[in-house]
Amino acid sequence: MPLTDQKVKSRLKSVSAGLLTPFDAEGKIRHDDLRSNIRSLYQQGIRSFLAVANISEYHSLSQEERIALAETSVEEIPSDAAVLAGVGGSTGDATELIRAYDRIGVDAMMIMPPDHSYIHERGLLQYYSELSKATDRPLVPYVKGFDPSVEYLADLTRVDGVIGIKYAIANPSKLGSAAERGADDVVWVDGLAEPFAVAAWAEGAEGFSAGVSNFRPEVGLALYDALKNGNWERARRLRNICLPFQRLRERTGANNTISAAASIPTVKKGLELSGLHGGHVREPLESLSETDERRVEEVYQQLDEDIERLVEQPTTH
Repeated sequence: MPLTDQKVKSRLKSVSAGLLTPFDAEGKIRHDDLRSNIRSLYQQGIRSFLAVANISEYHSLSQEERIALAETSVEEIPSDAAVLAGVGGSTGDATELIRAYDRIGVDAMMIMPPDHSYIHERGLLQYYSELSKATDRPLVPYVKGFDPSVEYLADLTRVDGVIGIKYAIANPSKLGSAAERGADDVVWVDGLAEPFAVAAWAEGAEGFSAGVSNFRPEVGLALYDALKNGNWERARRLRNICLPFQRLRERTGANNTISAAASIPTVKKGLELSGLHGGHVREPLESLSETDERRVEEVYQQLDEDIERLVEQPTTH
């Protein structure tokens, strides 16, 4: 049975790990590897999972594959943790996917950033309203890829069914303005991972998505505890050790000029280095070059040392 809306909200007030899709060399999904990753993340303390998300290569998946991945996630994740499943596309396609997710038993629908070439703020609000009518499960819109007004964000908090907003705009003060003007029972989640967690928390966020924490969850959980306890100095230090790896995700990769093309393959390499399963990527992405892989390994080694110093053997004052 899916979690109650209040329980989903409580799980959003934490670290939300994205479930990357482990493809084999032929592009087929390795569901057993996904199950293994889920078990490890849960055992290490993660209680909010983003399935079929952007970092799962959402737009490289068919509808059938999205449903299959969500089903694997729901089957493997214990019932006390929240499973948010990604939904996007046209109103009709999104509604179809929502109904399939309802049958599977996901806890909430994470509505993906709009991939339309042209959008209107009022039209987007209508889009979310229509999707809300298709399910009794809560919605968590993912705001990314455009620069919305504060008024739009505040109105989004009042759409029926919306219980949280994953905010992935590099403007924490806008989050603060929207949180102040919006409904006070909606959970704001920093969608730009550890680098923005401290600034977003100061503006009203109560949780954040994982970056480095997708494969080293202990650092994200320690960062969350520091923020929750108001230990700003420790929070900043934990954030800072994540920055070098997160910056690697912004790189273009080899033979390419488009920024952040290396993001997902870099995280997949992090999964492999930490003993989890990353797997290959699908087009339109490319795997890391050997040079880029070596750089990721170097940065991961420093991250590992920093985690041992700050998380596993924290300094007491």
